[in-house]
Amino acid sequence: MNLEKVVFGFFITLAAALNFGFFVGEIDNPTVHNGVELAAALVASLVATVLKFGDRTQLGAIHLATSLVADLQLLVAAAVWVWASQMSASGMSEAHMSVVVSLSGGALLANIVSVVLMVSEIIQVRR
Repeated sequence: MNLEKVVFGFFITLAAALNFGFFVGEIDNPTVHNGVELAAALVASLVATVLKFGDRTQLGAIHLATSLVADLQLLVAAAVWVWASQMSASGMSEAHMSVVVSLSGGALLANIVSVVLMVSEIIQVRR
């Protein structure tokens, strides 16, 4: 068993799972979306991105691209969350939460693509 692949798979799957946990729920209801879970998804996604830097294959480049997309989406979502809750006069509104959850959904799509690529790579190696 390759420990590097285990850690890599763990963080890819963790990022997707945390992002999914944040994403699920009414899109405009701030009470069903936890900011700590969004932060955890961002950290896991950033760690997964760092782990992808060593792979020099074409599939590795696509893995890195999907991770960068997820990171960008989650960073912007976190920035909107902080701005809305800390700097906006109206506080976290339904419109702000819709933007945050939508951005998280884009990151979730990128994470799903990354997980599918990882699984396809595993299947390809087995053959």
